[in-house]
Amino acid sequence: MSPFDSKLGRDTHFGFLNKATASQQLLNPMLISNEDQHTMLQAIKLELRTASSFTFSVAFISSKGIALLKQALLDFKGKGRIITSRYLDFNDPTMFRELLTLEGVEVLIHQGEGFHSKGYVFQHDVGITAVVGSSNLTDNALLVNREWNLKFSASPNGDIAFQLNDAINCQLERSIPLTAEWITEYEATRRVPERLVSQNIPLEDQSDAGRIIPNAMQEEALAALLSLTEKGEKRGVIISATGTGKTILAALATRMLKPERVLFVVHREQILDKARSEFIKVLERPVEDFGKMSGSTKELDKPFVFGTIQTLTKEATLSQISPTDFDLVIVDEVHRAGAESYLTLLDHLQPKFLLGLTATPERTDGFNIYELFDFNVPYEIRLQAALESNMLVPFHYYGVTDFTLDSKTTITDASQLSSLVSKERVHHILEALKTYGHPENVRGLIFCSKTEEAEELSRLLNKSFFNGKLLKTKALSAKDSIPHREEVVAELESGELDYILTVDIFNEGIDIPSVNQIVMIRSTQSSIVFTQQLGRGLRKAAGKDHLRVIDFIGNYANNYLIPIALFGDNSRNKNSIRRRLIENDIDGTISGVSSVNFDPIAQERIFAALKAAKLDSRAQFKQDIVQLQDRLNQIPALLDFARFNTVDPFILATYSGNYWSLLKSLKFVKKSPTESEKQFLDFLSGELLNGKRPHELLLIKELLKKPETSANEFRILLEAQATSSDEQTINSVERILSQEFYTAPNRKKFGEHPILSIQDGVYSFTPAFRNALDLSPAASNRHDAAQNFRSHVQDIIDAGLFIARHSGFWQGNLVVGERYSRRDVCRILNWERNNESTIYGYKVDSFTSTCPIFVTYHKADDVSESTRYQDELVDPNTLHWYSRGNRKITSNEIKPIAENAVDLHVFVKKDDAEGLDFFYLGQAHSENSTQSSMPGNKGVEQPVVTMDLQFDTPVEQSLFEYLSTDLSAKK
Repeated sequence: MSPFDSKLGRDTHFGFLNKATASQQLLNPMLISNEDQHTMLQAIKLELRTASSFTFSVAFISSKGIALLKQALLDFKGKGRIITSRYLDFNDPTMFRELLTLEGVEVLIHQGEGFHSKGYVFQHDVGITAVVGSSNLTDNALLVNREWNLKFSASPNGDIAFQLNDAINCQLERSIPLTAEWITEYEATRRVPERLVSQNIPLEDQSDAGRIIPNAMQEEALAALLSLTEKGEKRGVIISATGTGKTILAALATRMLKPERVLFVVHREQILDKARSEFIKVLERPVEDFGKMSGSTKELDKPFVFGTIQTLTKEATLSQISPTDFDLVIVDEVHRAGAESYLTLLDHLQPKFLLGLTATPERTDGFNIYELFDFNVPYEIRLQAALESNMLVPFHYYGVTDFTLDSKTTITDASQLSSLVSKERVHHILEALKTYGHPENVRGLIFCSKTEEAEELSRLLNKSFFNGKLLKTKALSAKDSIPHREEVVAELESGELDYILTVDIFNEGIDIPSVNQIVMIRSTQSSIVFTQQLGRGLRKAAGKDHLRVIDFIGNYANNYLIPIALFGDNSRNKNSIRRRLIENDIDGTISGVSSVNFDPIAQERIFAALKAAKLDSRAQFKQDIVQLQDRLNQIPALLDFARFNTVDPFILATYSGNYWSLLKSLKFVKKSPTESEKQFLDFLSGELLNGKRPHELLLIKELLKKPETSANEFRILLEAQATSSDEQTINSVERILSQEFYTAPNRKKFGEHPILSIQDGVYSFTPAFRNALDLSPAASNRHDAAQNFRSHVQDIIDAGLFIARHSGFWQGNLVVGERYSRRDVCRILNWERNNESTIYGYKVDSFTSTCPIFVTYHKADDVSESTRYQDELVDPNTLHWYSRGNRKITSNEIKPIAENAVDLHVFVKKDDAEGLDFFYLGQAHSENSTQSSMPGNKGVEQPVVTMDLQFDTPVEQSLFEYLSTDLSAKK
């Protein structure tokens, strides 16, 4: 056999000789430059999934680089080796200490001069794969920097394999094992490169010749705020993620607006002094100009007053303040302003401008923060954007399995205190801290589920040796005084303590910049609280380059909230959240160089919780609508949900058939759609709103502008919109909108009233649809629009086109990796009729010469033997597939598939609990068709045809592993 007949041979020929060569493109050479999703991190993680051993020879390594690969290295089952050095003394001693904790990875220090290699070599059963180029093992080199690295594969007998092996052996001969003693000596003799000394400057230390200057994001916020005041507005709220320097921004705004007198309102005394000192730095005024109103200190006559809400709202204090005493009033953590004390103060004051600051404006108590500030939001930066803009330190999140007793019982919401603080669980926690945490200089917060747990766990941890010394921790709770809390926080910042244990008192209103480790040993009760607790460690500080988050995941019902919080996915769409989890399994990064990692069992618990969760209920939808209504000061449209990236408009609209009906049932509007209006809206919402093909929506949009258009004009419109305009697709659009595509039960559901009329190649609305539109002229305001048929039709079109454009569906073709229902597939493949109910796993459509194949990978226990097909994803290129029972290879049903006479499209879902949608794995061709048999009813053998379906492009590794792994079998 020619070498080019092998997978490696074809891929090599494709990569080096002729890109037209048919190959599976798994082993082909590739340039990895950190463009798009093709990052070095992804390349390394993919190789670790299938390698038997690896050698990294790399000069520079950072703790952040190790953090990105930590879970992948822990999951690796083979032998690993890392060769590095002290070249230029770049590598930090702490990083070397962390390398020592990697079990199963041998670390060696090269002794020669000028060690500057950057190569990653992976041994596989069939040969080697190497990635050689410019990337060190640092976070920026793995993800951000424009690097050039060549990834290539070779057989064991290839000359390059021998060359790499010789190069590795040459380095090994000049290397010594990494030891604690070597690190101690290195630390004592290291000369820290000057460029490493001043990294991660805190926001408050940004200065030019001693003057605090705004960064780029603050400049943008200040410009927007100035524009608001110049328009004559009196109020505005700035939404800025925790740690992004809201107080500094407020001080810069004060400097810009030049008010004569300012009142800064806080809810806790312990943050008052910090705010005051930052204003002193920015404004460069005498200290005497900055007064306090807190406790027994009453300095109300100063130009700049910093007061607690408790002191300011005392009757004796408030009576001394004239409503116009202050030109600028700034309220910190203003999401608390719904409380009676805040409203009392704000009702009393009449400043020239009222500025609110918050990281979390969303409320669950019914109070509308936006309304309080006249719906003016001059600037908003949420967590993901702040991380991407380098306003915060990156974080590395590790979801790890909580303690399991006897391999069965694990921690749940109902666990007793004795289980939470058992000797075995304490040991489990310590092991995880050693594995995932910083090896030294920890400044940590541990969030517990109960005060008693925090106190007892602190006592037990203080008896535990960790990294060669006794741990030092203290527990804090709501019963502790503010002076005591401040004292304990000071001990943590100075290094006298390793951890503070608490329940919820540090969710907000506390600033501990040096915190570099967050530990969560409690269930996630809300995505907002999760984000608040995460935010405690994101502020920049000298000597701190990233945050580590260790989240112990038990069998908690609310585990599904974790990906919602981490990925910011508020769509209430399980498929969307599930897809993010699957993609994250390989990519692993979010918001720049931050990362999210789960160990296998923790990941299983997330998926299980997501499967069981109820994300779409009337109460939840009402809350979602109210939150966006608060923001917009009007009933939100479906397009608003799409634009603001909140609830999936399709999920929202189809819950009650259409969005108008949902609004009526939730009492946002009084009027219901008529029966015919409801049927039209149900059709548009259920069939077209998902945006998986824009063509029907584009035609309806055109006919809303003019009474008719021709088929040729529609084709020209599609071409102008840069989407497919072939005759098959146009004919399919006609059948959809005229309802010829649908079966009788479908048409009955839609009221037997199609939308489109076609006469001699000219399109127009049917009289029934046109009449419904004519009876509902354009609404003059949003409330009227919310109960106006024409407005809802337009909203569905706008939202559906927005989804199509932003979700990659604009061409109207099937997109690999996306999810589709059987009906979606029939429509997008341009079938004459909707045959979803008769596909039964697969169906050859002679009209289009296509055959979609639907596979439910893990069958339910109650599936009969005669239909329990053993379909199997053999590898990312191959699905071993079974036909229906009682089929022969010569049958008319099987021959077109076996002979590749039709286009095969493969769709797979993990199990029926995932709903009606399947992942599209792409087109395939059949090989190795074989007549076989399988058990039928009552165990009687029945004939069946098996074959291998070879995908045109390999299934993404993360999706392949998700589908082919039976997570329920894991313990």
